Amino acid sequence: MAILEANNLTHVYGQGSAAVKALDNVNMSVEPQEFVAIMGPSGSGKSTLLHLLGGLDTPTQGRVVLDGKDLTKLDDKSLTILRRTKIGFVFQFFNLIPVLTAQENVALPLVLNGANGNATEQAAAWLKRVELADRMAHRPSELSGGQQQRVALARALVTDPAVVLADEPTGNLDSRGAEEMLRWLRRTVDEWGRTVVMVTHDPRMAAYADRIVFMKDGTVVDDTKLGPEKSAEYVFDRMEMLVER
Repeated sequence: MAILEANNLTHVYGQGSAAVKALDNVNMSVEPQEFVAIMGPSGSGKSTLLHLLGGLDTPTQGRVVLDGKDLTKLDDKSLTILRRTKIGFVFQFFNLIPVLTAQENVALPLVLNGANGNATEQAAAWLKRVELADRMAHRPSELSGGQQQRVALARALVTDPAVVLADEPTGNLDSRGAEEMLRWLRRTVDEWGRTVVMVTHDPRMAAYADRIVFMKDGTVVDDTKLGPEKSAEYVFDRMEMLVER
């Protein structure tokens, strides 16, 4: 059974002659413990889709179902609670709070959810998993970009979410840091049993996924399962073919 579904998802920005259809009747599903990459050229709708899947925006038409709950039927309070408990977000620019330590940043979702005194212990456990045990007391400005993104990943995972949504998680990292981050996302699926949906423009990063959903002009134009024989070059060539046709 799918952990995340988009059914007939349409999203329009603006009205009348100024209206822009960012998504047009999109359908997709994600299975538990699956790593799905969403790719497409600029303006294809991939980030809009991710925002709708995460309940950060409301579709014009259609629905999003996460872990059995229809997000489009939830009120603002229920949707906020669901985002805090069922979804872990990893953004391009880390979104860490600069005055808090790494441990405090990771513990914050638990504190906001009303967790008891074990929030700092759970944060410490996740920072150890992402190999930042020696950086717990450091603030974001004292960490490298790759380290900051690992803190962001630990923060996304600390609430035991149904799915992790990653929006260009390597976009602010150098090539070495980007490869390292993708290995951590791969471990998130393979070792920690989580589900990951990632938007990326980079074929090298997308090649770490189990599946790639290609988008163009607000629609899904291809859904490809990957295997060991399908390299970054394969992903690049397929994306080029889909964009040109």
